[in-house]
Amino acid sequence: MNRLVVFDCDGTLVDSQANIVRAMEIAFDIHRLPPPDPHATRRVVGLSLVQAMCALLPDNDPALHEALAESYKRAFQTLRADGHVNEPLFPGIARLLDEIDARGWLMGVATGKSNRGLGLCLAHHGIGSRFVTLQTADRHPSKPHPAMLNAAMAEAGATPQATLMIGDTSFDMAMGCAAGARSVGVTWGYHDAHELHEAGAQYVIDTADALIALMEEPV
Repeated sequence: MNRLVVFDCDGTLVDSQANIVRAMEIAFDIHRLPPPDPHATRRVVGLSLVQAMCALLPDNDPALHEALAESYKRAFQTLRADGHVNEPLFPGIARLLDEIDARGWLMGVATGKSNRGLGLCLAHHGIGSRFVTLQTADRHPSKPHPAMLNAAMAEAGATPQATLMIGDTSFDMAMGCAAGARSVGVTWGYHDAHELHEAGAQYVIDTADALIALMEEPV
């Protein structure tokens, strides 16, 4: 039986909040709208772009949400092309991936990033080959819908009972619960421990090393 760890990306593997906030400011400026408060932007990280815009501007027309999402993508691509994107791995993540690999678990990613954005991020850190399945918001419904996680488990040949969903937001925890996986929240990202528990996290950890102990528990 394959055992699988599926990670969220932004706020879980990498610290990309400065890039996200800046791209959001640029996108709103293009449409002559006041930019959202950075805290509000951080609250919607993990959703697909259109869903994020809907959450930020719930009373506006869906066409504006779509347009803002496209502007955000272009802004992020421009920032990356100009060398202004900095998304370092969180402390302990590189070693954690080594530890998981050494224990024979498979790894995947389920993220609100686009397929292109995720590929560039993983390639930058030289970790793309670590993951047997990559699921992105441009190919699935937005979290917390379980489609991304269901697809990851199917590709990896893992059951929900043998799968850990690791993420920093309530959207990740709810997705894990909906797919029947064990949901593990991390406190170094965008949502706090209380929110993670409220969304269904079975465990909440403060360091990357703490995940190893959970992996030793019987499936």
